[in-house]
Amino acid sequence: MTHSVVTATAAASPLRIAFVSSCSGEWGGSEELWSGTALLLARAGHTVRAFKTNVNANHPRLVALRVAGCPITDLTPAVTLRKRITNRLLPYRRQYTWRKISQQLLTRGLRALEPQLTVISQGSNYDGFVLADVCRSMGLPYVLLSQKAIDFFLPPDLERGLVQEIYRLAQRCYFVSRHNLELTELQLGMRLPEAEVVWNPYNVPFAGELAWPAPTATEVVQLACVARLHVPDKGQDLLLQVLAQPKWRQRAVHVTLFGDGPDEAAIQEMIAFLNLQDKVSFGGHTSDVAGIWRSHHALILPSRHEGLPLALVEAMLSGRPTIAANAGGIAELLTDEVTGFLAAAATVPALDEALERAWAARAAWPQLGAEAARQARASVPIDAPRLLAQKLLNLVAVSAS
Repeated sequence: MTHSVVTATAAASPLRIAFVSSCSGEWGGSEELWSGTALLLARAGHTVRAFKTNVNANHPRLVALRVAGCPITDLTPAVTLRKRITNRLLPYRRQYTWRKISQQLLTRGLRALEPQLTVISQGSNYDGFVLADVCRSMGLPYVLLSQKAIDFFLPPDLERGLVQEIYRLAQRCYFVSRHNLELTELQLGMRLPEAEVVWNPYNVPFAGELAWPAPTATEVVQLACVARLHVPDKGQDLLLQVLAQPKWRQRAVHVTLFGDGPDEAAIQEMIAFLNLQDKVSFGGHTSDVAGIWRSHHALILPSRHEGLPLALVEAMLSGRPTIAANAGGIAELLTDEVTGFLAAAATVPALDEALERAWAARAAWPQLGAEAARQARASVPIDAPRLLAQKLLNLVAVSAS
């Protein structure tokens, strides 16, 4: 499907589509799909507008959107000193709050655009319901795109009915793994007949399987943990506890933590506390993902919660096996002892057991990596944003017919 996106010149008129991101940080892997889809539609001549929390105007993805003609509104409210003082004099329901101000900003923007469809992109499965409620209240058609689900994170008790209604009224509910879809149905206590699984884009070539790293004089096994530095989700603390065991201290293995995030200082202090400075280093955030896999032998993901991580897809396409906890949709793509090694849970004993099996079979890693690349190419689409763009255009066409 390389030329399937309907251009504005092929349609009766340009379509109006809004993208709303509730992701908490300035940027993350969970924003690649919506932004790539928005960019594709804007370049095709459609009228696209984006609304996002915590906007970094200089981020390359947002710069590209603006160049393509897609304006971006920051939904993170600035609660001025005057408003903070006023809040002290008002009952809670009349105070200036993040929720109220962001909803007002979004309402104003959507009223001006009058979108034929709005995409609510959530970092998790409930963090965007406040913004989706704007569409519901205005009677605007919308879809939900959820990038993660957490087993113990349910909708707020007092707003459970509202969240159920938001999911019920969505034209589509997109998830990035079957696990996330089914967990959300369980948590909401309702079937989602309009739900389906979509793929995220990735930052390595589709046919980008790399040569195995050349052996070094020290023969150290190089593992890469490519994940946001956020311990509650990504579980770097678990990995450090595994590596602190005497047997792993004695083995020729090194882990590089690639990524950035709010827990970098905490992880650095954990490394120092466990005296792992010779075992673990930081690689920072890099846009050269293929460069990681030219010098590393395998991916290790100790995640507690996931959608379906980009890092897994990218490692597999690059021809590298993965050692990972069974979180989110990881087991939907990773086959234990065929394309990598799957830990039964995100715990220190389970991760240690999987890493032990991987260590014993390390001579076979090149073959596992080759099979990982083959299975990834058989599973993931070449152009995920284009596929989602076509789904959105089809929804608008059906609604108009």
